Amino acid sequence: MVFSNDRLSAFNLGDVLLALPGEQDLLNNIRGARYRDAVLVSLPGGEAWVFDYGVVVFWAVDEDERQAFLNSLQLDNAIIEGARQEHFRFTTSGQEVRIHQDTITLTDDNPLTRLAISHALAQSLKLTEYELQAQGTIQNHSNLPEALATTGKIALSRSEIAKIRGRLFSTKSDIILHYGLLDTPDFFWEYPEFESTYNIAARYMQIHQRVELLSKKLETIHELFEMLADEQKHQHSSFLEWIIIILIAIEIIIFGAKEIQTLIQ
Repeated sequence: MVFSNDRLSAFNLGDVLLALPGEQDLLNNIRGARYRDAVLVSLPGGEAWVFDYGVVVFWAVDEDERQAFLNSLQLDNAIIEGARQEHFRFTTSGQEVRIHQDTITLTDDNPLTRLAISHALAQSLKLTEYELQAQGTIQNHSNLPEALATTGKIALSRSEIAKIRGRLFSTKSDIILHYGLLDTPDFFWEYPEFESTYNIAARYMQIHQRVELLSKKLETIHELFEMLADEQKHQHSSFLEWIIIILIAIEIIIFGAKEIQTLIQ
């Protein structure tokens, strides 16, 4: 395929893209072909790889063509402009596959070679979303361990703690449910000859190191979740203990009143 330029761009449209009708519309209306979890779409001068988890990778597609394609998916311009994106350059004139200073050198014009690279780019962009999500959750609640260490308690109601636990659980679930996409894609089970190309791009994007760091952040979220759960149990136990103490006190008062009344009589 003769490309019109050397631009390579990846866009993370996330849940907005996932909410669109099935890929059959792409296959029928935009000359697409499916390869496991990615759909190849031929565009004027280039191509797009649409991944099931909401990322689109454009090869040799200029800004106007890219905008037209995204508009054909009925995406709002504000969503397109707000999408997280990464940009590279590419060439097919190399003797070996390599990436240097965001320029990707390929050895052939095989679309599956580009798919192997696209997998790594799409994963990297999606991983960035989860990294920010995990980091934001930790930062939003970083004051809680400090408050517990300083005062020995958290100045939150049981309902507020339950809501925070719910948000933490939701964040952790979102990441874990999509965690499989950060593994080596299933595509390479059928086409193992392209896995080495994928690995070159994955190393450049530091995907494996970042996944390990994300795992540590998930562990931190889990520990915070457990801490809040323990604090909630402690608060509930303390509440029950005070109820028991109050009931015993009431019983003592009533018993004492009866004793005094008996002595008076």
